Amino acid sequence: MSDDGIRSDWATKDFYKELGVAKSATQDEIKKAYRKLARANHPDSHPDDTVKHDRFKAVAEAYDVIGDPDKRKKYDQARELFGRGGFPAGGGFGGAGGFGGGVNVEDLLRDRAGGGGGGFGDLFGDLFGGGRGRARAPRATRGADLETTATIGFTEALDGATVSLRVSSDGACATCHGTGGKPGTQPHVCPTCDGSGFVTASVGGAFSMNETCPTCGGRQLVYDDPCPTCLGSGLGRSTRTIQAKIPAGVKDGQRIRLRGKGVPGESGGPAGDLYVTVKVTGHRVFGRKGEHLTVDVPVSFAELALGAEIKIPTLGGAPVTLKVPAGTPNGRTFRVRGKGAAKADGSRGDLLATVEVQVPSSLEADAKEALEAYAAATTDTRLRSGLFAGEAGGERSDRRQDAN
Repeated sequence: MSDDGIRSDWATKDFYKELGVAKSATQDEIKKAYRKLARANHPDSHPDDTVKHDRFKAVAEAYDVIGDPDKRKKYDQARELFGRGGFPAGGGFGGAGGFGGGVNVEDLLRDRAGGGGGGFGDLFGDLFGGGRGRARAPRATRGADLETTATIGFTEALDGATVSLRVSSDGACATCHGTGGKPGTQPHVCPTCDGSGFVTASVGGAFSMNETCPTCGGRQLVYDDPCPTCLGSGLGRSTRTIQAKIPAGVKDGQRIRLRGKGVPGESGGPAGDLYVTVKVTGHRVFGRKGEHLTVDVPVSFAELALGAEIKIPTLGGAPVTLKVPAGTPNGRTFRVRGKGAAKADGSRGDLLATVEVQVPSSLEADAKEALEAYAAATTDTRLRSGLFAGEAGGERSDRRQDAN
């Protein structure tokens, strides 16, 4: 069967019916229908069922066309032209570019295109990859994503900051501007993929998939004389400086996505994204717990036992007075509202102040004498009595008891 005969057979198939979707279905609906049918008929799951094998191939063929917005548009146009001409669903060519009824398909397609050149071979060549060596515009390709790390200060993480990042990546070669060819030379259609940019590879059984053409690297065009700088790769190493805005409240180790700051796209394609992992340096006084700040407050035993009013710092503001009640246990945390980190809604978290008794490494004579007097006056043998409760038979038994 000729190339044109194969294409007419494809164009007269109802791919929407094959996937069980309406012609008005969205791309997401088409994708869901394809995945469901592909799982149900996959050759790996039904190795001996030839009916499901054929069904899987038909479903894959349908999705390859209407699952691609550009191919779907050309397919719909072709179907409409066949329908307008009153051709039977299985009609074949009756001659050079015509059907048995004498209607010339080339003329129909040329009229539809506004009288321009190309006709049937161009429309179906674009749709099914049979361009017969005709040069095409290179396919737009999205640029790759990049990753980097930014180190900022504790206060910058709370308030937000703008940092300068030097990013190195593979970009278009400065000599050939990404074409891969020697300046001044002309390209021609890649002979390996016939200008489609991809080749079909079998992955077992009736299942196959498209891969980037190894000869042209997906560019669809090749040069006989490669660029002397990049040796035909079209790539060059570039370094640029990016101003990145770090949002307020960012956490240590958080990953931020900067859209469009990655590698520039090829042939008009969009740039990739830049992912920044933020490292936050510690603070001499303050710590962080989510939206709250933390601070350890050194206190004496007397301040906890007798009660006291002590001043504690706040980050970027005036000190506040903390009232410590008499008899406060060591390690208690007090909450100072509104003195923490900024929240997304503009409010602030709290400052969590934990009191920690500081034991002096040495005592003056008067202090030592007073402390010894205190110790004598407060001797209490019951202070650690709870530690020895198990000696009186009160220990907990973890041994398993089996019923008789």
